Amino acid sequence: MNNIKDKSQTPPPSKERFPLSLLCLTLGAFAIGMTEFIIMGLLPNVASDLGVSIPAAGQLITSYALGVAIGAPVLTIFTHRLPQKRLLIILMGIFIFGNAVSVIAPTYTLLILARILTAFAHGTFLGVGTIIAARLVRPEKRAGAVSIVLAGLTVANIIGVPFGTFIGQQLGWRASFGAITLLGIVSLFGIIRFIPVIVQEQTADLAEQVRGLLNPKVLLILLTGALGCGSLFSLFTYITPMLEEITGFAEHSVTWILVLFGVGVTIGNIAGGKLADWKLMPSLIVNFAVLAVVITTFTLTLDNPILTVINVFIWGIAAFGIMPGIQLRIMNLAHKAPLLATTSSHSALNLGNAAGAYLGGAAINQFGLSSIPWLSAGLAALALLGAWCSYLSTSSKSRATSAGTTAAS
Repeated sequence: MNNIKDKSQTPPPSKERFPLSLLCLTLGAFAIGMTEFIIMGLLPNVASDLGVSIPAAGQLITSYALGVAIGAPVLTIFTHRLPQKRLLIILMGIFIFGNAVSVIAPTYTLLILARILTAFAHGTFLGVGTIIAARLVRPEKRAGAVSIVLAGLTVANIIGVPFGTFIGQQLGWRASFGAITLLGIVSLFGIIRFIPVIVQEQTADLAEQVRGLLNPKVLLILLTGALGCGSLFSLFTYITPMLEEITGFAEHSVTWILVLFGVGVTIGNIAGGKLADWKLMPSLIVNFAVLAVVITTFTLTLDNPILTVINVFIWGIAAFGIMPGIQLRIMNLAHKAPLLATTSSHSALNLGNAAGAYLGGAAINQFGLSSIPWLSAGLAALALLGAWCSYLSTSSKSRATSAGTTAAS
């Protein structure tokens, strides 16, 4: 055991051990991404099998998002003293058990409870996983290692969700959760075998972490991110029934449209990160403005299959282009004590996911599927307002500091 600890403090001694250890974390992130998003492509199937409405089935997404929102900060606080490898094993065990219950859940209520349990592992696994990834490599390669782990979420959208949707449509939606359970088991064995034991570092004072989280500027950007995610999920949650019932696509065609959306998501992540490094807040403001316009365009294109497919692709780029900027902004504002703030950012974003799915279901009940783009665009516009206010809150302080320096000189 001591030998393993020593190895964790230095760069991996061989080229074989490093890729395998990192791949275990990426596979875990991939499985988590599938679990979060797979239900969207199977919404009609789940609703029909369990005898509930489409909006009610949409609450399976809401419940998962709420589980992440509650579980991430709570587990971070209560488990931060556990050895990181042991914590990863526990979290992946929870993830596997929750998905296994989803496979056999006979009722809608039990499926919701299983989704909530699974979600508890989501945010903390990703947080601890990226920390371990950064320590598996030399300091100058940490950012690359972290990005590889988080790429599992993006690849899950491109490959995992469409493939899982195809499995669910052919073999039943429970088979999709069975496949995710198997992925979790493979990841768990990989973590046990290849991830080294890493000595727990000292953690920041909890009171200081809470003060950093409650900073009004941090809370404002958290709200902005939540509104952005609310915009995304109010539309994405019900994209399958919209494409089938309004645009007229066959069920199997939706799978490939989701693949195209995943490609757009990947492009948006990459472009959003580069733009955020260049001009953080201006790029974020412009991105939200573009997002609102792109979503509004759905009201004109949903009746045309070709235009709808193009719109879905562009929407994927715009929707996920905001994510790197939001994360970087939170880290910048809470730089003195970022742990709880960055963990809570995942909670805020998932609260936005939950609210978006819930509001989308309410809009369908009141106004029908065609009302969803208007709701989503409205939430994007509110996020635009939040980003603008966040920009003004710090730019005004910078101007005041500059003016004070000039007066003093």
